[in-house]
Amino acid sequence: WVLSKTKKEDTDDNIAKYDGRWEVEELKENTVPGDRGLVLKSVAKHHAISAMLTKAFIFDNKPLIVQYEVNFQEGIDCGGAYIKLLSSSDDLNLEYFFDKTPYTIMFGPDKCGEDYKLHFIFRHKNPKTGDYDEKHAKRPDVDLKKFYLDKKTHLYTLVLKPDDTFEMLIDQSVVSKGSLLEDMVPPVNPPKEIEDPSEKKPDDWDERPKIPDPNAVKPDDWDEDEPSKIEDPDAVKPEGWLDDEPQYVPDPNAKKPKDWDEEMDGEWEAPQIPNPKCETAPGCGHWVRPMKNNPKYKGKWKAPMIDNPNYQGIWSPRKIPNPDYFEDLHPFKMTTVSAIGLELWSMTSDIYFDNFIICSEKEVADRWAADGWGLKKLVASANEPGMFSQLVTAAEDHPWLWVLYILTLALPVGLGVLFC
Repeated sequence: WVLSKTKKEDTDDNIAKYDGRWEVEELKENTVPGDRGLVLKSVAKHHAISAMLTKAFIFDNKPLIVQYEVNFQEGIDCGGAYIKLLSSSDDLNLEYFFDKTPYTIMFGPDKCGEDYKLHFIFRHKNPKTGDYDEKHAKRPDVDLKKFYLDKKTHLYTLVLKPDDTFEMLIDQSVVSKGSLLEDMVPPVNPPKEIEDPSEKKPDDWDERPKIPDPNAVKPDDWDEDEPSKIEDPDAVKPEGWLDDEPQYVPDPNAKKPKDWDEEMDGEWEAPQIPNPKCETAPGCGHWVRPMKNNPKYKGKWKAPMIDNPNYQGIWSPRKIPNPDYFEDLHPFKMTTVSAIGLELWSMTSDIYFDNFIICSEKEVADRWAADGWGLKKLVASANEPGMFSQLVTAAEDHPWLWVLYILTLALPVGLGVLFC
């Protein structure tokens, strides 16, 4: 692994340097004896570290499988743990690896706030212009939150196949899959036709399907000044209403605090409490007639709507052939990859990486996972608290569970007492 010695562009000099610290060390929890990983140690710093592959990966007739482990040992507030597969070039120098270094694929978890992501991005070369555009896979439909917060080691796998399909897996379970031709944003291939940018909507084009009836006249008896609510003239003050009693009275039991200073705090007044005499009466204070809907209220008059005789539909410019159109039927044929890199910013430290593998055989990746992540999973399972401890922990996070526990225990006891 090679540490970057360069600076990030378009950033203040005081934070532009890739001076984030890396260490090789064991997991903090659920440690596998003798096993160590690459750990991002700094907070609020740019980190960049990379390694050459023993053999460049060429996208021909074999799948690409990328797999590695991540453990957010301190959880994660805002930061990523994604990798970049760096594009092959004659001038690739890992000591100058930074955010603008060309990459072919970016893959892995990323999180900020409550936005939990699993990236799969590839840079596609436009066959007409030679320019590169980023293509993003659609978001997985599963809830990714637990993978960021449980402080366990998780296995991230990307599978790209020569038939232009892909799969993303977490802990060997598929969380997203699709087609490079159909499920990327923006699409790999542009549309054959586009709207003519030179066309403009005519000034007299009418897009209104309905219009106010121009022949409608407000009725003579329509009074817009009538209020929506009026006093109910039939209402009668309830018998026993206490007109002379206020709704709130000073608390007779309240006492001025000993440390009350009238010069500093002003004249002391007892706090107000609901008037006890009003508790048994239908009401206290000045009686006001209740309001009711005004039967004469009609509101602001508006002319009824009718079909617009001049309606021409929603205007749209005519379609013309797209001058930038091309068709790439096999986007799997990506730029050759010769290195792997981690270029990250994080507000949380101790992000643990381990067991990177790039290969073409699923069986190899599965064996690699069993010998690495599989052992970590076994150790973590063995260290899991017992059932009772798990129930107590769950209730600490969700207090309403205590009610469920009590009812669950009380029901059989109560039935036993009742029938036996």
